Amino acid sequence: MLVASNRGPVSYEVRDDGSLHSKRGGGGVVSGLSAIGPDAGALWVCSALSDGDREAVRRGVGEDGVLMLDIPADVHADAYNGIANSVLWFVHHMLYQTPLEPVFDAEFRRQWASYEAYNRAFAEALAGQAAPGAAVLVQDYHLCLVPGMLRELRPDLRIGHFSHTPWAPAEYFRMLPDDIRAQLVWGMLGADRLAFLTRRWAHGFMTCANEIDAERIQVYSPVPSEPKHIRHTGTGMPPLRTTWIGVHGLGADADFLRARSHEADVDERMAALRGEIGEGRKAIVRVDRTELSKNIVRGLLAYRQLLDDHPEWRERVVHVAFAYPSRQDLAVYRDYTAAVQRLAEEINSRYGTPGWTPVVLHVKDDFARSLAAYRLADVALVNPIRDGMNLVAKEVPVVSDEGCALVLSREAGAFEELGEDALAVNPYDVMDTARALHEALSMGREERAERSKRLAAAATALPPAQWFLDQLHALDQEAGQPA
Repeated sequence: MLVASNRGPVSYEVRDDGSLHSKRGGGGVVSGLSAIGPDAGALWVCSALSDGDREAVRRGVGEDGVLMLDIPADVHADAYNGIANSVLWFVHHMLYQTPLEPVFDAEFRRQWASYEAYNRAFAEALAGQAAPGAAVLVQDYHLCLVPGMLRELRPDLRIGHFSHTPWAPAEYFRMLPDDIRAQLVWGMLGADRLAFLTRRWAHGFMTCANEIDAERIQVYSPVPSEPKHIRHTGTGMPPLRTTWIGVHGLGADADFLRARSHEADVDERMAALRGEIGEGRKAIVRVDRTELSKNIVRGLLAYRQLLDDHPEWRERVVHVAFAYPSRQDLAVYRDYTAAVQRLAEEINSRYGTPGWTPVVLHVKDDFARSLAAYRLADVALVNPIRDGMNLVAKEVPVVSDEGCALVLSREAGAFEELGEDALAVNPYDVMDTARALHEALSMGREERAERSKRLAAAATALPPAQWFLDQLHALDQEAGQPA
């Protein structure tokens, strides 16, 4: 079995003395891969992302079961920042300011060529490493072309692709140049099985695929609410092939989170946070990267609106906002991070008193502090514009000491599983979000605890290890099977 992803399970840094230091990564895929055990002969193919990673490749340093590809830095930059993060991410999260962007010009075409080269490097590496009939699980929007490329090189392989993002609705996907849309869809259809976090995202892909070539792509969904499969023929019109469609809603790792959240460093962070919040005050908690889709600015505006509409909450509540910088090599992300900081300062200046700081903002990533905030939360605010899943929405109810109310955007993938016990909001509606915050803060302790208990059960229904194994088992059963 092989896994392919942009980021691997390990990264390297070169220390001052020239030695290499490795650091293990986290996340659902890493946890999932551990479930198959060390004797399975699995290989993780990933990209060298840093100078330390590239130096490790050059020195032949590495971990068993990991193959790091030293793709030229300029090619990776074009593919990763130029296309994956600045085009595909924006399309799937519907982030473009359409009067001005996107602009698909000669520079875009140059960067697209790098995206093709980047995907081809992965496909060739996988083809060269895979045993006959091996299972290959390709991850995410960085590698949409790999299944099709790999299918041409190694038709014997069982190929799956998992999308960790939303999938754009057809009318938004249509923004892309026609040949690029077709290339993306046909690249994905090289897989035996495509999997998504929710039925909504799966149906989004199926709709987009159907628009590419209705004669050669036929979408089958016998039950409207359940995605099923796509039958298709390639450009050379070979026998009909089937790509199966699956849905696997990645859940929180309850055992890890509960154990980790009670370690000594988390207790220390909790004491510090309690000091910042103040005795007897409620806490509205959010933990996000300063990613445009996370909607942090509107969340702060909603909190400001709450303080205007309900002055009785002044000095009785604190908004604990952790906004960890993301993709700071892109100007639009640097500007967004600055806007978050500026608005937090404005709220504190306008409403703050000598004994009360309305917004406690931290921008330095600290996992232990995030867990401490989860435990202290009376209300969790998760209001993304659009999100493939959003694990924070699932993690806070699992870790919360006394139960928390969840204010959740209906555009988060997690809403499909958690919406019944969350307070739903339109992420663009600041007044609506302020109303939901007031309702959450006013919720009785017993109701809050009961809701939180049900949220935690739903959030942990498919833990990372099972999420990974379910995909592998489904690929084993469906690959090469006629529909």
